[in-house]
Amino acid sequence: MADRSSTHEITHYINVENAKIVAFLMVVGFVMYHSIIHLKYGNDSCKWLLSDGRFPGYNTWQPYGCMTHKYTKSDARMCMHYISYWGGRNHIVFLGDSRIRQLYFHFINLISNEEVKKFKAHRDVHFQDNKINARVDFLWHPMVNISMYNVYKNWLISEPSARPNLVITSSASWSIKLSNGSKEALNNFEVNLTYILPFVNKLKDSTKILWLLQDPVVEEKLNANRSAITNEQIDYYNKVSLDILENSAATLWSSSRLVAQGMRKESPDGLHISKSALELDIQLLVNMYCNNDMNHNDGTCCNTPEATTPLQIVTASVFLVCIVSAIALYIYKRRLRRNGLKNRTAAENGQRNGQATDLKENTTESATEVMSSLAKLGIIMFYFYLCDRTNFFMKENKYYTHVNFFLPFAYVMILGFFFTENTERTALLHRDQTDEWKGWMQLVILIYHLTGASKILPIYMHIRVLVSSYLFLTGFGHFTYFWNKGEYGLFRFCQHGCWKISHYWQNRNNSFHRMLEVLFRLNLLVVLLCFVMNRPYQFYYFVPLVSYWFVIMYITMAIWPHLTKASAEVNSFHYLYMIIKFIILITCISLFYLSEVFFEKVFLTRPFKALFVTSDDSIHEWRFRWQLDRYSVVYGMLFAFGYQMLLKYKIVSDNLTTDLFSKPLSYIVTGTGLVGLLGYTIFACFCRNKPECNEFHSYLTFIPIVSYIFLRNVPGWLRTRYSSFFAWFGRISLELFITQYHIWLAADTHGVLVLIPSYPVLNVIITSFIFICISHEISRVTGVLVKYAVPSDWKSLLRNIILFTAVLLPVGIVNGMFY
Repeated sequence: MADRSSTHEITHYINVENAKIVAFLMVVGFVMYHSIIHLKYGNDSCKWLLSDGRFPGYNTWQPYGCMTHKYTKSDARMCMHYISYWGGRNHIVFLGDSRIRQLYFHFINLISNEEVKKFKAHRDVHFQDNKINARVDFLWHPMVNISMYNVYKNWLISEPSARPNLVITSSASWSIKLSNGSKEALNNFEVNLTYILPFVNKLKDSTKILWLLQDPVVEEKLNANRSAITNEQIDYYNKVSLDILENSAATLWSSSRLVAQGMRKESPDGLHISKSALELDIQLLVNMYCNNDMNHNDGTCCNTPEATTPLQIVTASVFLVCIVSAIALYIYKRRLRRNGLKNRTAAENGQRNGQATDLKENTTESATEVMSSLAKLGIIMFYFYLCDRTNFFMKENKYYTHVNFFLPFAYVMILGFFFTENTERTALLHRDQTDEWKGWMQLVILIYHLTGASKILPIYMHIRVLVSSYLFLTGFGHFTYFWNKGEYGLFRFCQHGCWKISHYWQNRNNSFHRMLEVLFRLNLLVVLLCFVMNRPYQFYYFVPLVSYWFVIMYITMAIWPHLTKASAEVNSFHYLYMIIKFIILITCISLFYLSEVFFEKVFLTRPFKALFVTSDDSIHEWRFRWQLDRYSVVYGMLFAFGYQMLLKYKIVSDNLTTDLFSKPLSYIVTGTGLVGLLGYTIFACFCRNKPECNEFHSYLTFIPIVSYIFLRNVPGWLRTRYSSFFAWFGRISLELFITQYHIWLAADTHGVLVLIPSYPVLNVIITSFIFICISHEISRVTGVLVKYAVPSDWKSLLRNIILFTAVLLPVGIVNGMFY
């Protein structure tokens, strides 16, 4: 008894509602924490890029708080061309000693179509590429002296158009070497740099100057004539540079020193940095120079956030009105309750006043529920916007290793197996089991996205199967529902008088009502995100895909002849008609696939075009996703139909906890399932590239899916057990899939959201907790709103459709849906 009471006490406090309160308080705390950081240190991501970072793995550099794009030669040349096209200049100068010369040659080899040979030159070197309008110079001035002073002086007295727009400079090693590390040389360095400082400040309007802090040396590798160049001397010179330039117009580049320090063992001679370190340094430099102009999704360093659109402002205003209304209704509701209590105590007022009060309270209750739900969505959408449309919170690149992927995968699987329990359901693919299936698939997909595992082909192919499994379950579940309970035709009621439509609408088996409910649940969050995050509907590709195939499936079932389990029992030819429907559906899908012109003609027809194109008005992404899983829903429908046939002829029985088949047949089917899974894994490991694998995927994906169903359902002891841990996540799998885009991942899934910088493991734990709580709340709020958006009263529904049209039509007109 004591154990029960203590367990009840624990569950009273540790539950999802309290977890959401904790998550909300954590978000408020992190907003305050990052506000303090920005007030104290600023939120200039260029400063983060050039000042700090860490090595998440070998030969990989992660700047502090922002993401870097991996620039290829074509990317770098495109950047130069783009800047030139819009009237900018690409005049870059590397000014300094042999260390700066290293950077120079590596930089021009990145932007040049032809390889430029590196050589030791104690002289100036020049590079010009008229195709991209780029001029890059190396000026040999190894010491801060009168020679370097004259360079800055000449720039200042020249026309702004003749000055470089970027200068990368540094000096120290030659001064240390020639003076044998004397104190006098350090003093001269300080004095001369102080003389140059006014020029640096006056050039700020036309020229960005980067002062590179000196990299550490590997003293045991240095030649005898360089023995004076010690890390102690390097630190002295760096300290002088910091003291003089810290508050100047020059930008201090210190992250290159951290890169060199982490890879110092690779230095060829102890003084110059390795090729790997050079590549990382040049990537930092190009990210600083190009990101703001190129707008790569995975390049947030030195990139200003998107400008706010009028639609975003209007959406924010509407949500603000909802929040204020929710607060006002809450206060009014409390006052109404107090007044209602007084009225009920006054029995002499009669029943009429009591009924009026009850009606008023019910109306207020409904309005409060709707407004409070919209207010919660508004607060959540503000968090979405803050995370992924501003630089308020930090972002980092994904980093894949086998350990990063398989360790959390193993941990999640162990947790799932630990929370297994019995279920009373015995049917094949019953609700507990499908929730479990969706749950573990979603968690694996989340790990896949977080770690950037798409570059590993076998993992990529298995994840494609998981996405196909969602569509398969869509086909299986909805076909089973429509087949067993479907009533599709509005016109069937209108044949005997449309006054019967109210009876039709209130019918529990009304499939049209179910269709609207499903579409609303699927699309509410995505439509809001399109407004708030300024992204096209197709950006959240999974929801358009599921919605499209659900509508196609509904149309297939709803068109004449109307086929259901009941009708097939009366007329056996209905089974044949259903098979004919499947053949027609598969034929239409194949025609769309084989004719790209026909495909584009249909899906690029206005006003539906806006649902299928990306922000650059391309339909490529939709065609890729569509053809990849073009048969997945059909496979689910066929499997469901075949299973219904097996049940009808009593070939299988899922009413008991025993095996679906006889023992010998169960062993054969289970063995077939094992062979199917193993066979697909072998295929995924040995296919050569993504295009080739994707080409076969749509034809082979049913093999691992059906094999898994055999393994999971044929043994009775396994069919009647499920993981409550996975099932819990499965019930919010849609919200998890969509919300990850902006509040768990970052930069539209290209990076990772950072609430706790420099502590990646702790950061993932905290962001995961907040992300899961928000997903659960969105699922709950959607469930509340759907009963008001798609009411059982058809007149109220018609009113809502008119309201939705009045809201969405102007948005569509402004965004060019109709012209």
